[in-house]
Amino acid sequence: MKRIAVVGSTGSIGTQTLDIIAHNPDRFRATVLTAGRNVDLLIKQAIHFRPNLAVIDDAGAYPRLKEALTPLGIATACGHEALADAMEREDVDTVVTATVGYSGLEPTIRAIRAGKDIALANKETLVVAGMLITALLKESGSRIYPVDSEHSAIYQCLAGEDRSTVERLIITASGGPFLNMPASGLEHVTASQALKHPNWRMGAKITIDSATMLNKAFEIIEARWLFDIDAEHISALVHPQSIVHSMVEFKDGAIKAQLGTPDMHLPIRYALGEGSRLTSQRPPLTLAQMSNLTFSEPDTNRFPCLTLAHTALRRGGNSACVINAANEIANEAFRNGQIGFNDIYRIITKTLSRVSFIQQPSYADLVDSNADARAYALEESHS
Repeated sequence: MKRIAVVGSTGSIGTQTLDIIAHNPDRFRATVLTAGRNVDLLIKQAIHFRPNLAVIDDAGAYPRLKEALTPLGIATACGHEALADAMEREDVDTVVTATVGYSGLEPTIRAIRAGKDIALANKETLVVAGMLITALLKESGSRIYPVDSEHSAIYQCLAGEDRSTVERLIITASGGPFLNMPASGLEHVTASQALKHPNWRMGAKITIDSATMLNKAFEIIEARWLFDIDAEHISALVHPQSIVHSMVEFKDGAIKAQLGTPDMHLPIRYALGEGSRLTSQRPPLTLAQMSNLTFSEPDTNRFPCLTLAHTALRRGGNSACVINAANEIANEAFRNGQIGFNDIYRIITKTLSRVSFIQQPSYADLVDSNADARAYALEESHS
């Protein structure tokens, strides 16, 4: 019985993780559930799964959580520090980091230091602190199992392969809702348009990142650290059908691909099973769905955010941390109607030029860089 902490249990990845736990009660038990603000859903989940601990980040929602769960014998806590502390509990074997953004970094670090295995859905952890996380993993007994569909696909394609024979990692991208929109049209798109992803059902922030293709830039950065592959051997390819989740090209010219329906249950199951394949209750991929698969090179003139992956990896240091922080501010400003779609890239690059560059940042340096970048990006989004 694997005991699991689900960080961000009320979000898209979190709820799907709990689906899998519910269908495999002989293999998994949710011992810790955490959420940001959605206290109503957290209470429902806790009543159903009976974890040992439920944590809400929002202090204002905590009295309701405590009142609902204390009579059931479920411990409760509140705040980001309590969430991070929960990662070190003895009743946790695996931590599913299902949150979005920088907030997932500290809990992941705490879990690694405590020797917990990580089912990693929070790509920002490796984007912001890839070098630091890599160093911590070498000192810990922790293992990371990727949950992003693209990285899960690469992980599956590499199973049984000699890493020294890898020529290139090819990360596929749907292209988002604006794949075929001319550059002139992108100046006027709205957040509601950007939130209509053609294939995936995701949270608002990551859906906007998909529309700008910055999400794909982050996945390139994440792949560099997950698989220890140099940036020049990682590329993105537009694949609108979202059937081929990623590919690995080998030095002999062979290419392996992992295919599946656009459904996050598969990579979550594979991560929780630590590379073993659990029975699925979801509809399988059919031959008809594979009858018309297309691929094309991404247009970085229309989607310049994609270029930020190699910018960050070439510069190194705290560059990716700054890019992520600026994007979190710009992404939210766009969703709130404060800036235009193309302003997201402008704000990120302007912020990158203003924050002091640190070649070998410590965790404290990353915290400071994140704060500085957010302040600059916030100022820029209101200018």
